[in-house]
Amino acid sequence: MSAPERIPPRGVTTTDKADAGLLAKGELTVRGRIREASNAALYCTVAHEGREAACIYKPVAGERPLWDFPDGTLAQREVAAYEVSEATGWGLVPPTVLRDGPYGEGMCQLWIEVSPEAELLALLDAEEPGPGWKAIGFAEAGEGRTALLVHADDERLRRLAVLDAVVNNADRKGGHLLPTADGRLYGIDHGVTFNAEDKLRTLLWGWAGEPLTGEAVEVLKGLRSALEAGGTLAATLAALITPAEIDATRARVGALLDSGRHPEPGGDWPAIPWPPV
Repeated sequence: MSAPERIPPRGVTTTDKADAGLLAKGELTVRGRIREASNAALYCTVAHEGREAACIYKPVAGERPLWDFPDGTLAQREVAAYEVSEATGWGLVPPTVLRDGPYGEGMCQLWIEVSPEAELLALLDAEEPGPGWKAIGFAEAGEGRTALLVHADDERLRRLAVLDAVVNNADRKGGHLLPTADGRLYGIDHGVTFNAEDKLRTLLWGWAGEPLTGEAVEVLKGLRSALEAGGTLAATLAALITPAEIDATRARVGALLDSGRHPEPGGDWPAIPWPPV
């Protein structure tokens, strides 16, 4: 018997489809620009039928060319990452759509308010991470001092590490982790994903080489089914990324299931993005 195409979430509320509908149909109004973003990222409001929300709009016209990704494809990759996240049932990526806007076609994503109390990363004056933390590596801490960079031993981060391995995320920085006051965790900035070559770069190496959780294995089985030819997810991704990239995604899911473990750095590509946060 084949695995179901969608595995029910475990303790996680799936992102609200109504938000995706609002993003797709609502009127976009640009309120400002996020200047620290590497590509054009505009802070907007979107309104439709009495509903209004804040969002981020990244027009394709504002994307900077990259040597290892085709021009004008980052917005589609952001939407593809959302679709894969939704297929897991984990709801780790904010509602994201591809649509026309004031500056042409682009990605539109729900704005997420971050909880300032959440602590997911830390620098420790220690050789070992200690309870509740996973080691990433040693980093410069200023004044010639080094410290151990760690991330929380958090099941939400562990799910995101699995998602990043599936979508081949080349840029999982600390600033792309958005914990919320209601206990949710979102990952953002998925423009450099789905490359057919292995480009996984992340801060979430704390579980490298460890066995996948039973939950993750079941989710991956569901993704494998949905990515088969004629599967719902494969059909959705076909409008967003190339056939070769879909094949590579399918192969990554298969490799994770075959090994039963979280991936480890390969050595042919920098394992941690720069800057890391």
